[in-house]
Amino acid sequence: MRRFFRTLWFLISAPFRFIFWLLKTIFRWLRDITRQFYLFFTEEEEDTSLPDAFAKTVQNPMGLWVHIDALRKHLFRSVLYMVVTTSISFIFITPIMDFMAKPLKGGISALQAVDVTEPVGTVMRVTLLAGLTLAFPLIVFELWFFIAPGLKRSERFFTLLAMPFAYAFFLSGMAFAYYLMLPAALPVLLNFMGLQTLPRPNSYFPFVVNLLFWMGISFEFPLVIFILARMGLVKARDLLNQWRLAIVIIAVLAAAITTTTDPANMALVMLPMTILYFISIGLAFIGQRKKPEVPG
Repeated sequence: MRRFFRTLWFLISAPFRFIFWLLKTIFRWLRDITRQFYLFFTEEEEDTSLPDAFAKTVQNPMGLWVHIDALRKHLFRSVLYMVVTTSISFIFITPIMDFMAKPLKGGISALQAVDVTEPVGTVMRVTLLAGLTLAFPLIVFELWFFIAPGLKRSERFFTLLAMPFAYAFFLSGMAFAYYLMLPAALPVLLNFMGLQTLPRPNSYFPFVVNLLFWMGISFEFPLVIFILARMGLVKARDLLNQWRLAIVIIAVLAAAITTTTDPANMALVMLPMTILYFISIGLAFIGQRKKPEVPG
């Protein structure tokens, strides 16, 4: 009889014990995560110059494997994010492709495939771009999480706060290319010199994918310059003095991105990239380190 009541009590109390164990595990996990974040943002790394760090690495090469192993974990998680977001994008690939074909007169129905495998390759390209767009903030966070231990406390906060702006800049670049560049470039490209061009999926979508991706990346330039200035690798005055060379490089990049010699389309790319360059100079001035005053 005693065994019966013990078994009955065990069955009745099982759900409550499971809930208690689950809450205890979650509380312990949150406590460990909070402690790790507290230590991560409060610990100050030793300020070591680049030559000293290189000499230390040469003396102890095994210490480099710790960073390589950490990089491997971050890359693995980034690839995992890409797999998940690409799978989600593949589910919604039809509305995504319809949206990307809207700047084309007639939409996706105006595209005609010739090769048998052409639609498959086109779908894969568009799916990868959509997956990369969705996974971009997570990939940027993994990159920041890898380099953050080598930064100072103030630099960690600054770079962490900059990550939402990184995603906003990336989406802004893609939106600029989609809503401004494509409507202006497609009529010229499809009727260049009076020659009518019949767009195909394997030519139209790669062109759009490259344009959206590289314009999104180019809008990341201010953030990259801010981080480099914060690390002391670039200076605002040097960027300002080299603005003429920067304009030439921007013109070359604009020609490569637009894949056309039409000056109007190149100007559409050059103008925002030039503005971004001068914004980068301002951010470099804000982010660059001040040299410590030497006591007299």
